[in-house]
Amino acid sequence: MGLLDNKSGIVTGSGQGIGRAIALAYALEGAKVVVSDINGAMGEETTQLITDAGGTAVFVHCDVSREDSVKAMVDATIKHFGQLDIACNSAALSRGSGPIHQYEREVFDQTLEMCLTNTWLCMKYEIAAMLDHGGAIVNISSNASLRGQAYNTAYAAAKAGVNLLTKSSAAEYGAQGIRINAVSPGVIRTPGLEKYFEEHPEKAAGLKKAAVLNRLGEPGEIADAVSFLSSDRASFITGQVLSVDGGGAVR
Repeated sequence: MGLLDNKSGIVTGSGQGIGRAIALAYALEGAKVVVSDINGAMGEETTQLITDAGGTAVFVHCDVSREDSVKAMVDATIKHFGQLDIACNSAALSRGSGPIHQYEREVFDQTLEMCLTNTWLCMKYEIAAMLDHGGAIVNISSNASLRGQAYNTAYAAAKAGVNLLTKSSAAEYGAQGIRINAVSPGVIRTPGLEKYFEEHPEKAAGLKKAAVLNRLGEPGEIADAVSFLSSDRASFITGQVLSVDGGGAVR
């Protein structure tokens, strides 16, 4: 038996990286999965990986910055699978970095929209779909939100907002049987990180040693934590932000 047998769920941003690993883990644990991404080709690839492994998945294109698109994603989940039981809001995009006094307003606003407002939009419709039977939502935060991150202010501020969005909404909907938590990844080996290492080799060594375990995290390690928090094994856990970072937050 899997942790998520007989559950149906959504994973946003699941075309690659951490989101893909979460969608694969959901399916491996027995869930029926809506793979959602703005990149159709990557989303279809994740869906094919799941079905090739014997899981159940459908791809639903979604731009999580648009309310109509988010609503359509949740509606499609209910159409395909009958109801929504679990969801992981993984989609995020930072639009820039640098000294705060040099940030363009547009860049700051876009980062908030693509890391915080999009999470709220997804939760708005996911929660509405769970009100009559309960469910579990996991938001993907970042360790940048826990103690700040120089020259990455907009992203850190947005993810800190995700943390309080998680805690506040958990307090609102616990009585309706909806648990809401967040996972805060440390430095994880994703395609985006590997590209960053190629472009900034001078920073690779330091980031690789950010964790007290002295290694990078793997996407599957984030996915395992999300799967647990989404499952009934975590039935008394809500309103929490769990760092999955190899101890990076305590270094």
